[in-house]
Amino acid sequence: MTYMKSYKEWLDNPYFDEETKKELLSIENNEKEIEDRFYKNLEFGTGGLRGVIGAGTNRINKYTVRRATYGLANYILNKCGEEGKQKGVVIAYDSRFKSEEFSTETAKTLAACGIKAYIFDSLRTTPQLSFAVRHLGCVAGVVITASHNPPEYNGYKVYWTDGGQVCPNIAEEIIQEVNKIEDYSTIPTTNEDNELITLLDETVDRAFIDAVKEQVIRQDIIDKVGKDMKIIFTPIHGTGNLPIRKTLDEVGFKNVAVVKEQEMPDCKFSTVEYPNPEEKAVFDIAISMAKENGADIIIGTDPDCDRVGVVVKNNEGEYVVLNGNQVGSLLVDYLISNKIDEIKTMNNPTIVKTIVTSELGANIAKSYGVGCVDTLTGFKFIGEKIHQYEIRAAHVANDCVRCSKHEEVATFIMGYEESYGYLVGTHARDKDGVVSALLISEMAAYYYDKGMTLYEGLQEVYKKYGYYKEELKSITLKGIDGMEKIKSIMSHFRNANIEQIADIKVEELRDYKEGINDLPKSDVLKFILEDNSWIAIRPSGTEPKIKFYFGCNGEEKTEVDNKLNSIMEFITNTVENI
Repeated sequence: MTYMKSYKEWLDNPYFDEETKKELLSIENNEKEIEDRFYKNLEFGTGGLRGVIGAGTNRINKYTVRRATYGLANYILNKCGEEGKQKGVVIAYDSRFKSEEFSTETAKTLAACGIKAYIFDSLRTTPQLSFAVRHLGCVAGVVITASHNPPEYNGYKVYWTDGGQVCPNIAEEIIQEVNKIEDYSTIPTTNEDNELITLLDETVDRAFIDAVKEQVIRQDIIDKVGKDMKIIFTPIHGTGNLPIRKTLDEVGFKNVAVVKEQEMPDCKFSTVEYPNPEEKAVFDIAISMAKENGADIIIGTDPDCDRVGVVVKNNEGEYVVLNGNQVGSLLVDYLISNKIDEIKTMNNPTIVKTIVTSELGANIAKSYGVGCVDTLTGFKFIGEKIHQYEIRAAHVANDCVRCSKHEEVATFIMGYEESYGYLVGTHARDKDGVVSALLISEMAAYYYDKGMTLYEGLQEVYKKYGYYKEELKSITLKGIDGMEKIKSIMSHFRNANIEQIADIKVEELRDYKEGINDLPKSDVLKFILEDNSWIAIRPSGTEPKIKFYFGCNGEEKTEVDNKLNSIMEFITNTVENI
């Protein structure tokens, strides 16, 4: 069906409500807009849906949410049958526009298919959804969120029985079920008061916070300085406000101030351009507060509270944002050094990071005798590793002589990625802003007790392991033309036989589309240079972007800065000429 036929079908079919038709009539003279909304179905990718809110097959709306849910329901029914129906699906949502509505629509379609649905009475964090899947014994979970995207976006992420986001093998089968659905009017739904829909009480909240508190490493340090160290926290209008402040208070951090202007849920994210803790601008109000009260640390979480940003004072007394690689490396060093006696007793203790994350954390771990495993980009792959380690450990415990993977048994210590996502503990199987905020505060307290800032702690790490610097460059290319441009860029770097980048020899080109180290095949390229610098290139799986990751290291900052700038300039000039 062409985009115009699809557009007219939505206007003529009584299945679609009048509000939707009114929106579509408002663009009847704008063929380019009609094309963009209807030239394809909003793709159910390896994690679910994400798109601009609006009417049309290439937008996220209650109809595309129902379609995704019907595909998920059919997969559950085919794979799990009656057991899947009884275990049910737990659903959470964040503070975005239409999140609650999409959550309800998800529950109604599941119930119409005979599958139990558990919904929260108000917004909850993504890591709590991950926790709730296993805590409630559900077959799957869904969270309605577009993470840190602009306000016009929303999304739909699917989790499986282990509490992790669905990985490619399951996702592909769900995608097949979703793609079978061509006629929206055949998708079942029911009323909100259906007996298969259960409203959850606060017991899941209590269990989640208790599980997070179990990850405290140095309660003695918190008891000593927790009342004195000044923390400013901002949930950036999202879900993190209540669980993070409650957790910090209960463990002993009593000097926590919230950014009032950003405290309450707001689907417009009215104080920021993007609700992304990777952007320094989201901390402008918090930094103003910090300058007034002399705060020691600022912590901010994105709308669904899985990413965490950290602001600390540098040596000149200015507040600076630490990036995800820096915070992750600091956490690796703090966690391992303060639990080293316990870690030494573990079976192959291991941290897990992504292929686009700095090597600094890996080198720190190795210096303590802790292993490091790389996964593809996306925390779902880190969650998958946790699940694999548990299965293999169970095989060993049960003396499974037929298991051929005993040598891969490992104990998960920590997982993290450069995009501000961290997980300590196995209570969740996704990056967790709540446990991260707790342990970052504890780590800051550790340095505070030594008369140091986190920034000074980072400089100590650099002195010991060398100076590391990473950068990310994203290029947004929207629509059909943008999609073709992204394909052309990937094709060029894959096939151009580039031997040098900024006068540094290319030692290796890793094409993850071919499959590397037993990782799933993925459209990612990584250039390894002879001085251990690296460049990774990948199209975003959730946005119309292509991303370039850069990493360099050396003995001192000026050397690394110059090298990184030269590499980035080479790549930028190459892209402009494609």
